[in-house]
Amino acid sequence: MNIKQQLANKQLCIGSWVNSASPIVAELMSSAGFDFLTVDAEHSAVDLARTQVLFQAIKSGNPGCVPIVRLAGNIYSETKRYMDAGAVGVIAPFINTAEQARELVRAVKYPPEGMRGVGFCRANGYGARLDEDVAASNSESFICVQIEHVRAVENINEILAVPGIDAVFIGPYDLSASMGITGQFDHPDYEAATQTVLKACQSHAVTPGIHVVQPDVSDVEKRYREGYRFIAYSLDITMLLTSCRKGLEEIQKLKRKE
Repeated sequence: MNIKQQLANKQLCIGSWVNSASPIVAELMSSAGFDFLTVDAEHSAVDLARTQVLFQAIKSGNPGCVPIVRLAGNIYSETKRYMDAGAVGVIAPFINTAEQARELVRAVKYPPEGMRGVGFCRANGYGARLDEDVAASNSESFICVQIEHVRAVENINEILAVPGIDAVFIGPYDLSASMGITGQFDHPDYEAATQTVLKACQSHAVTPGIHVVQPDVSDVEKRYREGYRFIAYSLDITMLLTSCRKGLEEIQKLKRKE
């Protein structure tokens, strides 16, 4: 069952973020059993060539783990190259209008649904599976728009009406920042904005998603109860830092007893 089938069945799809650029970390995280892993090409030093290596590591760790890229922007010439590198799906930042959503779909989908160019690449076995890839890609490729600005919330129904959008991903920090309440996730204005997005997702049969940045399982449970089904659980660098700090805090207690 692919990621789109999981979400169509309203099953929880749980993944994480790869920011470290380490293929070892990506392989380990994949082997842990995540449904998807997103290589962050927006807020890390990962470039296209490194992203392809990370996709290979993800598939090595677990062939069933879906490789996704969080794009740096919404540029046709870049988006199609990440798809060629082996991305099954994309998460595009700052999609604030329906036209921007249409541009994203055009870059991901082959004609007639889009304008993605056809060429030999990793996605089609370097040409060995060209016909099969072109035939299957439009139905299997996964497109998620990030809603991370108050303007996107205002335009949410028009954005989700664009054919080809599979999921929405709320960017909590950027959305709250655009409202002048950075990181205040309990603020009534932020809560109202997220509720607007959730209701629009229900109306348009689009899966709602969100990033639980801190490795807090109780927060994942909370978001699941709220209706989110596409959830990213923390990210590699944050989980590593949290684990190191937690261990050292316990060790410091031993030192204080000396």
